[in-house]
Amino acid sequence: MKEPKQKLVITKKEKDEDGHKVFSIRIKDETVARLDEISKNTNRSRNDLINMLLDYAMDYCEIEEK
Repeated sequence: MKEPKQKLVITKKEKDEDGHKVFSIRIKDETVARLDEISKNTNRSRNDLINMLLDYAMDYCEIEEK
């Protein structure tokens, strides 16, 4: 995976109440089990873990043009 030469700077919009949005997603049973195991081993909530994992993935993802 290539490291970007320069980060894209995105300014924040005005926040709703606490700056978070609530939405539902479908997750495979195996993924929930893995999240629960990590949660148990780290004393962190699923929510904390999902946010950490999403932030990490977005920092290191690459969009490939076909």
